[in-house]
Amino acid sequence: MDCKKLKFLLRQFSNDREWNKFHTLKNLACSISIESSELLEIFQWQDLSSLDIKQNKLKENVSDEVADIMLYLLRFSDLAEIDLEKACLKKIEKNKKKYPVNLSKGNSKKYTDL
Repeated sequence: MDCKKLKFLLRQFSNDREWNKFHTLKNLACSISIESSELLEIFQWQDLSSLDIKQNKLKENVSDEVADIMLYLLRFSDLAEIDLEKACLKKIEKNKKKYPVNLSKGNSKKYTDL
């Protein structure tokens, strides 16, 4: 994935529509949450044992919501000047310390309960 290219395309998309005045960090954070909820809504009340994500319509809906989340996240990180790759790599290292293999392997407990 080329995050720089996507950020550029999103900047251009926003500029063309004069939407920058709406793209505050608060509004974008809200949008990330809303789109995440829309992804969750797809699975609400579904029998997960019979849910097949490979069904064309379901996969398309899920893909659209995942893309919405990612695009808002990219736009947010662009405006906040966050390098997503660096932030993710740093967070993985933090999580390795919070969830050492010997304590967390096969265990879904939160790190405070290990």
